[in-house]
This record gives sequence, C-alpha cells and structure tokens, in this order.
Amino acid sequence: MPRALQYVIFLTVVIAVLGGAHTYLWLRLVRDPGLPAPWRAIATWTLVALALLLPATFLLSRILSPATARFVLFAPYVWMGMLVFLAAFFAVGDLVRLGFWATTKLGGWANPLADAARKVPIARFWALGVGGLTVLLTGVAIWGALRAPVVNRVRVELARLPPSLDGTTIAQLSDLHLGPTLQREWLADVVRRVNDLHPDIVAITGDLVDGSVEQLRDVAAPLADLRAPLGVYFITGNHEYYSGVEEWMAEVTRLGIRVLHNERVSVGRDGASFDLAGIDDWSGTGMAPGHGPDLRKALAGRDPARALVLLEHQPRGLDEAEAAGVGLQLSGHTHGGQFWPWKWIVDLVFRYSSGTARHGRTWIHVNEGTGFWGPPLRLCTTPEITLVMLAAPK
Repeated sequence: MPRALQYVIFLTVVIAVLGGAHTYLWLRLVRDPGLPAPWRAIATWTLVALALLLPATFLLSRILSPATARFVLFAPYVWMGMLVFLAAFFAVGDLVRLGFWATTKLGGWANPLADAARKVPIARFWALGVGGLTVLLTGVAIWGALRAPVVNRVRVELARLPPSLDGTTIAQLSDLHLGPTLQREWLADVVRRVNDLHPDIVAITGDLVDGSVEQLRDVAAPLADLRAPLGVYFITGNHEYYSGVEEWMAEVTRLGIRVLHNERVSVGRDGASFDLAGIDDWSGTGMAPGHGPDLRKALAGRDPARALVLLEHQPRGLDEAEAAGVGLQLSGHTHGGQFWPWKWIVDLVFRYSSGTARHGRTWIHVNEGTGFWGPPLRLCTTPEITLVMLAAPK
C-alpha cells in the first residue's frame, strides 16, 4: 500500500476518533452541567479548536524544525493525554450511572438520579471532580515522563554462555522517540548515563526517531558517543518505517552503530563468544522492499551449541524464538502502556508487556521505553535504561 494512502487512512481514522471524543467531552463538560453564556460558547469553541489542533500536530511534527516543534507542540501533546484521562473518567462515571439505573429498574425503586432538579448539580459536581483529578494526574504524569530514565538492573542466566563471559553486560535502550519533545540535550544525558554504566554491549531495540534524517540528524548526533567494547547495535522499530527506514539505517551506521537487519554477529572476548541476532520490526513487511522480520535468515548456518541473544522490537514471536534456541530476547515497543488506562489495554494485548519473564526455555525482557511517544506523560510506568547482566549456567 502506498505510503501516502496509509497516511490518508491514518488521518481519517484519527479525525473520526478525535471528533467523537471531543463531542463526548462537550456533552459531559458543557451541555450536562448547563454552562451559562458566554462560558458555554467559549468552552464549545475551545473544544472545537482542540479537536482540530490534535490531527494537525501529526503534520506539524513533520514540517516544523525540532527547535520550533519543541515549544509549539508540547501543549497539544499534553492535551492529547488529558483527553484520554477525561474520556476514561467520564466513561467510568457513565458505567456506574448505567449500573445504578439497571439496579433501580430491577429492584423497582425510584431512581434519584432521574430527578430533573438534581441532574445539573450532579453533572456540575462530576465535571469539576473529573477536571480536578485530570489536572492533578497530568502534572504527576508529566513529571513521570520528563524525569531521568531509571537504570533497571536485570540478571539472566543465558543457556550455553561460556563461563569466561559470565558477567557480560548489555545496556538496552528502546523507544527513545527522538522528535518534537525529546531532543538533543535529553539524548546526550541518556548517552552519558549509559556510558557511566560501562556496558560491554549497547543494544537499541527500535523506535529511535519520529521524523526524517533531514529533520533529526543533529538531534540524533550524540548517539555517536555511545561506548561499548563489544559493540553498539540497532534494530528497526515500527516508527522507523514511518520516518524513512533506509535513510535512518544509513545514518545510524554513519554514527558508528551496527544495524542488525535480519542478521547476527558473534560477540565476545578472549576467544569466547556468543551470537547476537537482530530482526526487523513486524510492521516492516510491505512497508519497505526487503524488510520484515526473518529469524530464519538471521540464524541461517548458526551453530546451535552457541548461546544466543535476540533483539526484536515487539515482544512477539516467542514460540519461534524458543524453537530456534534463543536464550534471551530483548524487546520494547509497549512502553509498559505509558500511562493509565493504556497500561491496562497493553497488558491485554501483549502477554509480556514489561519486565522480565520466562517463556519456556527463553527469557524475555521488555523495556518500558527510555523515552515516550506522543503525550509527555507517564503514569504507573518508568522511563528505563536496562542493564542486563548475563550469567553462565552453573
């Protein structure tokens, strides 16, 4: 499918969803509370403007320079998150009200909420409560997103790892999403924090950017300062396919980072080594010629007696990975849900949505995202730099 057509379909769906969400908020924040003039008109047109502004941010993020986008788009992205909070809380209220109505119907009792004299005061109380809670949670979530990433130390016993490589460390970065809100200064700080850990290997597991090389070349430049004696490696995420994957693969290579494009390398020291493989993101199929995950290609000719670590952006394909002898899979993509209520939804979609788990004979660690996408909000999740220590079997 042509990229232009994909964008048209995407924007059509986004506009429809945003239009419905803002209409829902108008019902609960403006109509039901019975806002008097002129506040009714002001609130109505403000919601209309916000509804139009959000889809425009997707276009503006591609047009504006990073320095300009940083200031122009921050507020719209915050509103995007507030919209989710508001809609979720009002939906919960409506479900409670529906349950109360059903209970009174079944019990044959009078429904006090049906009293016309009480409807407007209750609606005003609920609107103020939801609005206040949303503002509070938004402030907490902004702090959660913009704080420095936390180092998550993980120890994994890797099958078939040579004893001399016991203690080898991999620093995993994932979902940095360099672009309108996360820029060069932030990345330089992340790079410094990674280098201070003195990892043997650095692995960047996709969704590095939200924008073209032309826009973000200077923003991504600090990646060249990453230091690891056994190498720095990168695989594609779904967002690279929206941002010019071939150009970014070339740029990442220019910065001194090895791109693993359905391939593997041998890493080690002192005559001992293990295999490190990386495959394309699942969304690459059909998005760019020659792209798409191909574990068989990456592992062709591999000695099955060797230890194997796999870099795969999305926490999928665990059955195939286990059958192929993968001892550890490092993934990202989910952001751990980033903020409520998306966290609940992501937990339903992905069996492994964050943290470390065992899938048969294969370990998987899902990084919650070093950066964030869209709204600069994190609630009940943590920006993460993962430091994996590989342990040889005893």
